[in-house]
Amino acid sequence: MAVDPICGMNVDEKTGIKFNLGGKDYYFCSNHCLEKFKKQNKIEASGLGEICNHCVPQTGQPLWKNKVLIMFTVYTLSFVLGYFLKFFAPLSMALWMYIQKITIPVLFGLFLGGVIDWVVPSEYISLILAQKRKRTIIYSVVTGFLMSACSHGILAIAIQLYKKGASPPAVVAFLLASPWANLPLTILMFGFFGFKAFVIVFSAVVIALISGYVFLLLESKGLIERNPNTAAVPENFSVIADAGKRIRESEFNLFAAIKGIWNGSLSLANMVLWWIMLGMFLSSLVAAYLPAGFMSEYMGPTILGLLATLALATVMEICSEGTAPLAFEIFRQTGALGNSFVFLMAGVVTDYTEIGLLWTNVGPRTAVWLPVIAVPQVVLLGWIFNLIF
Repeated sequence: MAVDPICGMNVDEKTGIKFNLGGKDYYFCSNHCLEKFKKQNKIEASGLGEICNHCVPQTGQPLWKNKVLIMFTVYTLSFVLGYFLKFFAPLSMALWMYIQKITIPVLFGLFLGGVIDWVVPSEYISLILAQKRKRTIIYSVVTGFLMSACSHGILAIAIQLYKKGASPPAVVAFLLASPWANLPLTILMFGFFGFKAFVIVFSAVVIALISGYVFLLLESKGLIERNPNTAAVPENFSVIADAGKRIRESEFNLFAAIKGIWNGSLSLANMVLWWIMLGMFLSSLVAAYLPAGFMSEYMGPTILGLLATLALATVMEICSEGTAPLAFEIFRQTGALGNSFVFLMAGVVTDYTEIGLLWTNVGPRTAVWLPVIAVPQVVLLGWIFNLIF
C-alpha cells in the first residue's frame, strides 16, 4: 500500500493513480489529489477532477465498506433499540447527549479545516509549522491555545494543518496544547476550579512544549515519519508580502469560495468523521453503564485512583467543554486535583480517536510515540498535584 502525498489516504498501487516525478513514483486516490500535487510542484495541471474519489461513493465500492455509513447504522440501531428495550435506553440517551454537545464544535472544526484548505497556501504552513526549530513548537502551542474548537473539532483542524505541510512534532504540540489549554476553555476552567485552574492550564502547555521538543529529536533521528506534504519554501520567502500579492491579484468569487471550502471540508470529514463517531459511541457506553459511585470508590487521590482515572479517560473522550464539568465532579467527590488533571490530559494523549487519526494520516510511529512520551508526564504531574493540593 502506498500513501497519497496530498490527503494521506492509503492507496492500492494496483488501482491508484500513478504519477512519476523526478524518477520517483507517487500514487493518488483521485485526480483531484494529483492535480493539487502538480500545483504544489509547479507542474501544469490538466484540470482533471474536482472532488476526491474518497469524498464520494466510489463506483463498485460496497456500501458496507463505508465506515461513516456503518457508524450511522450503529447509531440508528442504538436509538431504535433504546426506544423499544429498557436496557438500551441509557445508551441512546447518553449518545443523544453527546451528539448535542459535540455536533457544533465538530462542524466548526470541519468548516475551519475547509477554510484552511481553500485559503492558506501550503508554503505558509510549511514555513511556520514545519521548520526543524524550537520556535516551531512554540508557534504550534500558541496556535493550539488560541483555537476555540473542542477536542473533536481540533482533530479535523490538526489533520488539515498536516495536509498543508505541518511537521509531525508541530501537529503533536498543537493537539496537546488544545483543547485543554485553549483560551475559551481556560475561562471555563477558572469558573470551576478557581486559581487551581492556572495549574492545570500551565501544566498542559508545559507538556505540549516538552512533547513537541522530544518529537523534534525523534524526527531528527528518523524515528518518526516525515510529512510528504511539506512544500519547499525559499529562504527569503515572506508570508506578509506573498499574502499581499495574492490579495491584490485575486478576484473574490463567492461561488468558488463556497465550493472550495465545501470540497475541503468534505475531504476532511471522510478522514476524521468515522473516528469521531466511534469515539463518541464508546464514550456513550461508558456513560450509560458505568456503575454509580465508581468515582468516589475507585478514583481517590492514590496511585490506583490515578490509574483508574487514566483508564476511564482513555475511553471517555468527549468535547472538552463537556469533559471539564466531569473533571470538576471528580475533584468535588474525591478532592484529588491530580485525578482531575489526569482525566483532562490523559483523555487527549490516550484517546483512541486521536491515536487512530495519527496512525492513519501521519504514521504509526508518531501515533505510538504520543502516549509513550506524554502519558508518563501526565501521571507524574497528577501524582505531584495530589501530594501538594
